Amino acid sequence: MGAGAWGTRLTRASGPVLRYALVLIVLWIGLFKFTPSEAEGIEPLLRHSPLLSWMYAVMSVRSASAVIGTAEVLIALLIALRPLSPRLAAAGSIGAIGMFLTTLSFLFTTPGMFKVVDGLFVPSGMGSFVIKDLVLLGAALWLAGEALTAAAGPRAVEAA
Repeated sequence: MGAGAWGTRLTRASGPVLRYALVLIVLWIGLFKFTPSEAEGIEPLLRHSPLLSWMYAVMSVRSASAVIGTAEVLIALLIALRPLSPRLAAAGSIGAIGMFLTTLSFLFTTPGMFKVVDGLFVPSGMGSFVIKDLVLLGAALWLAGEALTAAAGPRAVEAA
């Protein structure tokens, strides 16, 4: 089997692996938002966020975390529906894009996300945790494109 055939097989296998890995990660992240430790852990990020700090004016720390967790679980379930509905999976993937862009914004809104080590500007503790969302954002972007292409059908792909 040549390199091209292996490449095709790997490309075909990568979509489902990427999809369900993202589903599992987002589902875990979402379910963890229902725990007291995660609600307290994300509080500094949300308090400094121009996008999300309003939540604490209208609900408790635990309630805000639960609302976010509910959205994340819904996003994961929508992405998982790809075999049944590419349109719903596309909506879930687009939701994940918004979710990861929001969490990446914490790098710029939360004090202490970076530090200087040996003259190099690097992410600090929580910053290191948040920066991994760049890879997850890439996965969500790819999955959104794949699901939107599938939802449009073969004729739309031919027209492009």
